[in-house]
Amino acid sequence: MRTGRPADAAGLVRLAGQVEHWFGPMVDDPGFHAAVARQLARGSALVATDGPVVLGGLLVGHHPPVCHLHWLVVDAAARGLGLGRALVAEALSRCPAEVRTVEVVTFGADHPGAVASGARAFYEHLGFSPAEAAAPGPEGGSRQVYRRAL
Repeated sequence: MRTGRPADAAGLVRLAGQVEHWFGPMVDDPGFHAAVARQLARGSALVATDGPVVLGGLLVGHHPPVCHLHWLVVDAAARGLGLGRALVAEALSRCPAEVRTVEVVTFGADHPGAVASGARAFYEHLGFSPAEAAAPGPEGGSRQVYRRAL
């Protein structure tokens, strides 16, 4: 687990290809590439690696009093090993002292990815609670804010 570096961009884009069916097009989206590059340049991305291979990543935004978990992805072959939990725990440990709340936007209850990915149950297990609805994702699927107090 470490802070992401610009050289990790290709690994994060590779992982994006595994979840595009839930989130909408990313691999061929220049805007996604630019967002990943910005996060890596700012030092606001975390990665889990096995040697040179990126197995997971989390893009984070600190806007005290709120920390936003923007995008979490774990390689399909490494899911269930605790990398997602470890990435979130590391992100929370790095929150500035003035952060009081952590938010993430994930699938709405009726989104196919909600069950298939287990994202809602994952965040609830980590102490997040469902909050208000969020704007639909780029693929048109429903989204919901999950929130946790620190």
